Amino acid sequence: MLVAAFLFACMGVLVKLSAGHFTSIELVFYRSLIGVGITYLFVRHHRLTLKTGHWKTHCSRGLAGLGSLLMFFYCITELPLATAISLNYTWPLFMALFSTFILREQLHWPMAFAIALGFVGVVFLLRPTLDNDHWIAACLGLASGFFAAIAYLNVRQLGSLGESEWRVVFYFTLISTLITGAWLLLTAFNPVTLQNINLLIGIGITATLAQLAMTRAYRTGTTLVVSSLGYSTVLFAGIWGILVWNDTLPSVAWLGMSFIIAGGALSGILGHYTALKARNDIS
Repeated sequence: MLVAAFLFACMGVLVKLSAGHFTSIELVFYRSLIGVGITYLFVRHHRLTLKTGHWKTHCSRGLAGLGSLLMFFYCITELPLATAISLNYTWPLFMALFSTFILREQLHWPMAFAIALGFVGVVFLLRPTLDNDHWIAACLGLASGFFAAIAYLNVRQLGSLGESEWRVVFYFTLISTLITGAWLLLTAFNPVTLQNINLLIGIGITATLAQLAMTRAYRTGTTLVVSSLGYSTVLFAGIWGILVWNDTLPSVAWLGMSFIIAGGALSGILGHYTALKARNDIS
């Protein structure tokens, strides 16, 4: 999940650099199209199968993930970036509820504290603000976090059903490509040039590899640990902001980064302890 978080942060940098060339719908389309190509070529090269008996779960994952992504991009255009990201990153909190009441995973209070600590760190780092006339966009931002949690819950379920990360990512990118492609047929495309095509390729590659890493994490790891480590995306994004745009962070932002690191470290320790305890119980 740490690898996925780093790659998602890299993708965010490329998306920010591409904002002057393409609309958010176009960026989602190209990201998904490249993802379809990468996963299909890998599957064909290694003679893997794309046949699945779990269409409903794949469709639920694809639609929930795409809906979350589109609402998130809309919020970025309507709200301050810090507010939009903070609202979207409520998904680990929703995942804690889903994993407890749907997956029937035991919720340990120390793990819940680690997740909450990570979210507090996100708020301190991003310092979100909200005007009175932005409540609709704010609700959509919260909805993007809710639907992201549903998508990740589906990823966890697909992993439990034996679906490989390559198959999960292929169908997600295929659904996203078809829907956004149909949407763009009703509008005009911005030109792809030699100056901006590298940005699109970079977005597609980093997003696909991040999705593969994230899917592997949910398939093999503990849901709450993986969700808590997802906050590290914000930490990596903050570091990129310093390196690329020379952002200056106040002391409260550094405090937030320390909370994110502490929450991730605590979740990792608790996950390791839980795994050892389960192994000893079996033996």
